[in-house]
Amino acid sequence: MTTKNRLENLSEEEIDEIVIAQGEDDTAWEAPISVSKPRTIIVSLPPEIAARVAFFAHLHGTSSTETWLRNVIQQRINFEEAAFAEVKQSLRMSSGQSQLGKNA
Repeated sequence: MTTKNRLENLSEEEIDEIVIAQGEDDTAWEAPISVSKPRTIIVSLPPEIAARVAFFAHLHGTSSTETWLRNVIQQRINFEEAAFAEVKQSLRMSSGQSQLGKNA
């Protein structure tokens, strides 16, 4: 049985025992990896747009303008990604049809 198969068949308690036993043994572990937090982007808005954002955030009962903006941006990104995927699919289909016409 390979090591991978053997590990997949261990119970959660058995895995815990192995981790605890190897906890102080540095040779039992892979090299540490570092993970960095994504940078926060600060965007400045002209006062008239900021006022409109605050109005709509309040109108929608959002706890803060930042939360409202984050939701609006996320919705727009979802829309743009869906539209982009649809265009790519259309291009693939039209490219496939043109290839069929060339082979006929």
